[in-house]
Amino acid sequence: MYKIATMNLTLDINNSEQLSSICGSFDRHLETIAKSLDVQINNIGEDFTLQGDNQHIAARVLQDLLALSDSKSIEIHDVEMAIKMYSRQDLPEKVVNIKTKRKFIHIRSKNQQKYVLDIKNKDCIFGIGPAGTGKTYLAVARAVEALESSEVRRLILVRPAVEAGEKLGFLPGDMTEKVDPYLRPIYDALYEMLGFDKVEKLLEKNIIEVAPRLYARSYTE
Repeated sequence: MYKIATMNLTLDINNSEQLSSICGSFDRHLETIAKSLDVQINNIGEDFTLQGDNQHIAARVLQDLLALSDSKSIEIHDVEMAIKMYSRQDLPEKVVNIKTKRKFIHIRSKNQQKYVLDIKNKDCIFGIGPAGTGKTYLAVARAVEALESSEVRRLILVRPAVEAGEKLGFLPGDMTEKVDPYLRPIYDALYEMLGFDKVEKLLEKNIIEVAPRLYARSYTE
């Protein structure tokens, strides 16, 4: 007798409004996921039961919607986009998340999964894409994870200091003040994952160095 695969999933939901945003009016979003992926979805509050061969894909879609619901109300097109992102052929073979002592980072999309896997497994990669897609944040997170697990002894984090045709000479202040706005995403990610005091100590000891790309020195050991 064939047994239907069942998966239990608990989402870290903050309030009833967020739960309603994810499930949709009259569970419309859940019905869309169930129909598109040929799964059954039932929930009691934040506890979900998923049944069907594509239950793991449905779970990823729900987790993506959870992450998205922190910043906006979920619409049906958000649900459809999340489903399209997770076609069975495009899923990475190995699921990767990033764990630091202060934060667990759920990797949202297949492109981000591939990006983080490549950072982990390859000596050099190039990540391109629009602002807000996690290029800097995930790279810093992976670097912090490597430092905390003693995979590396030192971090040199660099980022372009000139964007959109601007020149540093037109910005007021000394060199630090000129480049600080461009390096701020790196510092913000470091503070979130390590804490302000620890980041300052690691910077002081030169275990972490943050620099604009054009002014970064080359290192040999």
